[in-house]
Order: sequence, then C-alpha cells, then structure tokens
Amino acid sequence: MSNDDLLIPQEESEELEFIIERDDEKVPSFGGPTETPSSKKRKKWLLIAIALIAMTALAYGAYKGWRFYKARQLGVSISVKPKENVSKLQTAPAAEMAEVKHTSDSIQGVNLDFYEIHGLRACIEFDEPKLENDSVYLYCRSADHMADTTYLGTLVINGKEYQRDRINRLGYMGMVDDRMVIGVSPDEDVKDYVMKNGGSFFRQFVLVSNGDVPPRFYLTGKNIRKAIGRIADNKGERLVFISTRDKITIRDFAYALREYGLIDAIYITGGPDYCYYRTSDGSRHDIGDIERYPHKKWKGIIPWLVFRKR
Repeated sequence: MSNDDLLIPQEESEELEFIIERDDEKVPSFGGPTETPSSKKRKKWLLIAIALIAMTALAYGAYKGWRFYKARQLGVSISVKPKENVSKLQTAPAAEMAEVKHTSDSIQGVNLDFYEIHGLRACIEFDEPKLENDSVYLYCRSADHMADTTYLGTLVINGKEYQRDRINRLGYMGMVDDRMVIGVSPDEDVKDYVMKNGGSFFRQFVLVSNGDVPPRFYLTGKNIRKAIGRIADNKGERLVFISTRDKITIRDFAYALREYGLIDAIYITGGPDYCYYRTSDGSRHDIGDIERYPHKKWKGIIPWLVFRKR
C-alpha cells in the first residue's frame, strides 16, 4: 500500500472500509502531511543550498589555512593579531601635538634617518601633496603598481577596494579617521574593518615581524630604502618612518631595523623619491632631492600615504 493510502478504522460493529485517496488530495497520514511534488521540489533545493553553503565554508576554511601556511613559510611570528589591531583602530589615540621628530643613527654600518609620527592622522591619496600645504606633516609612497597600473598587494582607499592581496606581501597598514596600525598577517580582518568604516589599507613586504626578520626577501640589489615601523619603549608605542642615507640591500636594511629595536616594519616603495616632513613649528624639511619633485610619470596613479594634522 502506498503512502497515499489511508486505513481508517470504523466501529467494531461495522466492516472495515478501504478508502483510496487520489494523489492530488492533501490528506494527512499517520506520519504527518503527505509531501506534494512542490514540497519535494522545495526540499530538494533546500538540501542543495545547504550543501553549497557547507562547501563554501569548507573552501573558505581551507583558503585561510593555506594563507596561514604561507605566513609560516615566511619564517616569522606575529606580534599583534589582526583582531587586536582592529581593537586599536576602535580606540581613540592619545592627544598629542602635531609633529614629526627627526633623529639619526648608524646601525651595523647602515646610516638611518628616523621620523617619529605624533598627533597625525593617515590617509591614502592619488594627488601628491603640495609643498606649501601646511596641513601635511609627512608623506611617502605606499603600495606598488605595475606598468599597466595594476596595484600589487591589497589596496583600499576611503573604503573602496582597488586591488586584492597578492601573495608574499603579508605586511599591512590600516587607517581609520585618526587611528592607524601596522602589522603582519595574511588575515583580512583589519582590511574588512577598514573597508566597512571608510578607511584606507595597503599591503607591503615584511621587513621585521615580532622583532625578527624573515629568512627570505623578494627584492635584490642596492637602493635607498624606506619603511614604516612600530616601536615601543618607556616612551610608549609609536609609528616611525625610516629612510636610509645610502644605497643598501633590503636584507641589510631589515637587520639594521631589527637591531634598532623595531617590533614590526613594512617596506615602503620608491626609496629615492622625494618627500618631506614638518616639525612642530610647521617648518617643511626635505627628504631626498627636491629636484625629483613633483613625481610626474605616474601622476594620479601612485597611491600616496599622507599624514596630516588631526
């Protein structure tokens, strides 16, 4: 007897009757309502949807696992987890006078200039700052790009994503309003938070992570080198822009930064390019050769990292 057949008991004095219901009639059975063709179709599509969701979740988990495997291959540990940096981006910075403090040092034969960032906010802009713009206290390059203007590494400007991550660039800088962080991780939590809140974000090569340098670098030769680093001591935690005075290898640069005491440091492209900084009195000071200003070749393409007075 099919599920559509229903056996109905009568009184004891009566004979049993067999009532055969038609397929198109909705008559309940002892196990519940009978499935109609339309309900079976809905159930089928529901099961397919659940299977697709499960497969997507598994694929995403495998992708994140693969990315962290690539991070471990880099050979460094991570000092600050992405979620911790997200918390920093949610915390108001300490009130400070707007200024860039310049110091110099020689580490392992490498001559370095350090520019400590105080009381400033960061953003990424396509227009190179004017020399007379007294709201700009420091600017430099950020993400790389190829000859066809394709950006290398994740790039987000004012909440808009221009490029997704390219492998090997696991260092990052994120900025929202008056807050900014740098870190090392393949995870995208910081980028996602920045995008949701209209901030900016870029990725670059790792120079120092958790006080150590990676065993492998992707840049060769000697050049003027620049970086953004994070340092912490009895004066507190702060970000610092670093530039070499001479052409050196990327490996020598990284080891010098580590020896100086940088916890984290990420590469800044365009080492020989001109930029400037301002001291607390608003005076502009050149970094590099001013004859190289302005940068004309990639005008409107270069994403400039700009630090302004809050």
